[in-house]
Amino acid sequence: MSRVGSNPVSIPSGVTVNIDGKKVTAKGKLGELSLDIVDDVDVVMENDALSVIPKNKSKRASSMWGTTASRLSNLIKGVDEGFTVELEINGVGYRAAVKGKTLNLQLGYSHDINFPIPEGIKIACAKPTSVTISGADKQFVGQIAANIRSFRKPEPYKGKGVKYLDEIIFRKEGKKK
Repeated sequence: MSRVGSNPVSIPSGVTVNIDGKKVTAKGKLGELSLDIVDDVDVVMENDALSVIPKNKSKRASSMWGTTASRLSNLIKGVDEGFTVELEINGVGYRAAVKGKTLNLQLGYSHDINFPIPEGIKIACAKPTSVTISGADKQFVGQIAANIRSFRKPEPYKGKGVKYLDEIIFRKEGKKK
């Protein structure tokens, strides 16, 4: 039994939701996002809330019940508030800067890494060692953060590299004489 799917997803004021067959579209102050609904569940709107109902008692319908409810919640939160991921850069000479529509990263390689900022994503660098990624689509924001982190993952000896702000790097002890 899904605990996530059994709770209705409330729609805040300022967000309009349209259900068109198997497609749910939400429009808010941060843009418009849509979600394709799988065949195993139905989505019903009743008094400013979306309810997800499984069509049968199969294992796939049960698993998609909670997944669809969670994705609808992220869709509505994304167009209303948005999502933010913060990265921290550790290392001597490691830094980041936004130049126009590209993120310039200096991560200890012989060349700079120029990462093009995609549409719908905002990247800001308050300090040269911090990168803030924000946007309406939770999955897309997380994927962009993972791509930037993959340029130089944090290593366990000195902790140098790009890491999430709340990530804990388990440190290893170095060589002994």
